[in-house]
Amino acid sequence: MPPQQETPSNSVLVPFEAGTTPPQLRGFGRHEVPERWHTVDRSAHAPHIVAVPGDDGADWVAAALVTARPHTAYLKIVDAVGDVPAAVEAVVAHAHRRGLAQVKWEGWTAGPEAATAAGFTPLRPPLTPVEDAAGPATGYVRWLGDDTVTEPPYYGQTTHFTCGAVTALVAQAHTGALPWEELDREAELTLWRDATNFLACEPVGLGVAVRRAWPSSPVTVHLDTDRPVLLDHHPEKEQEWRALLQRSSRRQAGRIGVPIEPGHLSLTAIRSALGRREHMLLLVSLAGMQGFDVPHWVLCHGAVTGAVVIEDPWANAATGDTWVDAHLLPVPDASLDTMSAVSADRFRGAVAIGRPRQHGAFSSEPADG
Repeated sequence: MPPQQETPSNSVLVPFEAGTTPPQLRGFGRHEVPERWHTVDRSAHAPHIVAVPGDDGADWVAAALVTARPHTAYLKIVDAVGDVPAAVEAVVAHAHRRGLAQVKWEGWTAGPEAATAAGFTPLRPPLTPVEDAAGPATGYVRWLGDDTVTEPPYYGQTTHFTCGAVTALVAQAHTGALPWEELDREAELTLWRDATNFLACEPVGLGVAVRRAWPSSPVTVHLDTDRPVLLDHHPEKEQEWRALLQRSSRRQAGRIGVPIEPGHLSLTAIRSALGRREHMLLLVSLAGMQGFDVPHWVLCHGAVTGAVVIEDPWANAATGDTWVDAHLLPVPDASLDTMSAVSADRFRGAVAIGRPRQHGAFSSEPADG
């Protein structure tokens, strides 16, 4: 059995190893829980068990399986067993000691009453259907600091290439420029079709498409290179016509009044934009969080002490990563700074969307009932 590490809260941390179950778990009699823990390879997300020993120090009275994406500022409880309140409080104490921003709790076995009693708030259910393999139908969050972050709707991209369009749609639903019930697959594919550079959305084309879709929303593109981007993986002949389309997007930006800022966008500037209640669509590499260097759009929409809060429209179900991880995801400033230096020449691309004019705005909150 893996070694146990004593912690100040009288809990122990045990590394979780696929294919093995600590004998102390067998006394809880909830076989479906440890079985679910082994259905995917969670090793990329530092899985560990936070356990509360009994008076004799040998048996456990409570335990929770905990994971998190690398280079982030949260912990996620997959399940808690035994004395669930004790297990959850041990995880919260563990997160506090690590200086993290939040703890999340997947709703496989956690109900709203137990979560609320433990200080958690229900997450808004995702607008895209959740398959069993992709995560639970419900989830909960407990922020560990005094900062407050408003919750946008969560929408997971339905293709491998529509992340840029989804982040823009979620931003507009969050501000009230788009009725939340109109955030659907048709809207996702329609905006992608207008923004795509086949298949990806590059920053200028995405900014132009957002401005065309919502003329009342101020849009600024940040791109610290003047060459075509996101083309290196294509053959040379395929790069040529995509580069032509990117040059066309730049001309369109000039015609419709979308400024292109050529300076390097700093994390300080991103935080300042969020403080003005703007939204920042940020191009990042997934190398840090998911282990493969693929360009990907995320939405920066809030900030807490030491971290920027993002919406990631994609979750990697094969590693136990679910919408609960991707939603309201705090990323430390330094980690986000590293993630957003994209491709071999480390360019940074982003689209800032300002608050829309008030007239004609919609509420992003669902109606009661």
